[in-house]
Amino acid sequence: MADSGDISSYAHGHHESVLRSHASRTVDNSARYLVEHLAPGQRILDVGCGPGSLTADLVAHAPGCEMHAIDASADAIARARADHGAVADFRTGDVYALDAPDDHYNVVHAHQVLQHLDDPVAALREMRRVTAPGGVVAVRDADYGAMTWAPDDAGLEEWMRIYQATTAANGHDANAGRHLLGWVRSAGFERAVTTATAWCFADPDGRRWWAEGWADRIVQSGYRDHAVAQGLATDDALAEIAAGFRRWAEHDDAVFVVPHVECVGFV
Repeated sequence: MADSGDISSYAHGHHESVLRSHASRTVDNSARYLVEHLAPGQRILDVGCGPGSLTADLVAHAPGCEMHAIDASADAIARARADHGAVADFRTGDVYALDAPDDHYNVVHAHQVLQHLDDPVAALREMRRVTAPGGVVAVRDADYGAMTWAPDDAGLEEWMRIYQATTAANGHDANAGRHLLGWVRSAGFERAVTTATAWCFADPDGRRWWAEGWADRIVQSGYRDHAVAQGLATDDALAEIAAGFRRWAEHDDAVFVVPHVECVGFV
């Protein structure tokens, strides 16, 4: 995740439970829409790279590329360097003031970043500035308001209410996916292609992984800190929400769908 340098308002924080989830990201599950725009020898910037798993997989799809990756969190960058430092240049950075000249990169990529920014259009303008003519800016964000699950559980309903409230209080948009095309066009891109995909957790292992990850985040990560600080929940209430995720995962017919929107802006 990258922002203006102040990462205290980042809804998820950088607890191990968050980085664990982010480290599972690959091109196949998070950036298939971008593959057709990758080519050997490109200059690529990965904005909000987190622990670097997706960055490293992008390199594998663009042999010989020059990969730079930034994140606002020094902890995330330290893990990225430890795990993937051989394939990319990982540095802390600010998406509103990228350390690159105009027209420098062929591809600028940001996964799950714009939903955590105060001014996503300004960030897109800055990403556009450093992208060379003929290049692309590619962004992908979830849409929390469009997420759906079965069976119903009061704990999951409360989880969503609190998440929407904390992100709104921080000046961010949890439903960023639906706004990507508008933001991209507002940033000055005359041509853009928008698509949508989804994560679906329905098999026992997938349900368990999703539920345990969120159960840990709810009581230990930035989600907990923001909810308590803003008076939206107590620790006891959060523990019950975490229990709700675990209850949900035990149902043989449980399904959780996480929709994403992808937008490619052409420079």
